Amino acid sequence: MYSAVLKRGLSNGFSISLELAKAIIPVYILIKVLDVSGILPVIAHICTPLMNLMGLPGEASLLLVLGNCLNIYSILGGIQALDLTAKQINILAIMVLISHSLFMESAVLKRTGTNAFLLTGFRFVLSIVCGIVMNLVW
Repeated sequence: MYSAVLKRGLSNGFSISLELAKAIIPVYILIKVLDVSGILPVIAHICTPLMNLMGLPGEASLLLVLGNCLNIYSILGGIQALDLTAKQINILAIMVLISHSLFMESAVLKRTGTNAFLLTGFRFVLSIVCGIVMNLVW
């Protein structure tokens, strides 16, 4: 009995790890390539004023875009690549938890008959407001 449970647990753990790696590794590589190529500093410079309100470096704007467009797990590789502080990681995590997977979830909202545009916009704005408040309070 224990061997069956162990086998199933290892199998499930491996498949979940593989799924997470599919999201994390490409983002880590993308951010490193953008950093080395000089593109990430340009993006960071443009986004720095808004990101400073939330206590985040300009480079974190790319993580917000990825988290909002893809999923929560896509930002994990970027967090590692950018070497963020604990405060910055928490602010970023709260923001992405509020407004993640906006495209996919707006499609789901639309099918439920709600105003997907309004709710998606609300989630995005609430995410930014929470980031600013957390930065001010912490």
